[in-house]
Amino acid sequence: QVQLVESGGGLVQAGGSLRLSCAASGLTFSRYPMGWFRQGPGKEREFAATIDWSGGSTYYADSVKGRFTISRDNANNTVYLQMNSLKPEDTAIYLCAAVMMPFSSRWHSRLSEYDYWGQGTQVTVSS
Repeated sequence: QVQLVESGGGLVQAGGSLRLSCAASGLTFSRYPMGWFRQGPGKEREFAATIDWSGGSTYYADSVKGRFTISRDNANNTVYLQMNSLKPEDTAIYLCAAVMMPFSSRWHSRLSEYDYWGQGTQVTVSS
């Protein structure tokens, strides 16, 4: 079965950086777009970033554009989220997810497009 396991979360001061990883198994990872979402305390889950199957196309929410970078390593079945210039409002559980549309180069920003989800990793940014 498909498994997505996030890691790399933690506590960081405002202005700091973290790099999240999501290890995928149970699917031919290199075929599928991936995304990162987040859910802050008392908030709905929201889109953060997405990357196409090849890694050649990325798309970001306005709230993270210019600060976050999504990337992938298809040889190691892993997708990353590099987060710089973190703000207290970035505090959330961060989840990775997979879209079961092989070789899609569209930008997938809606929750409903994603078929598999990880459990998430907590990111806390202190002021």
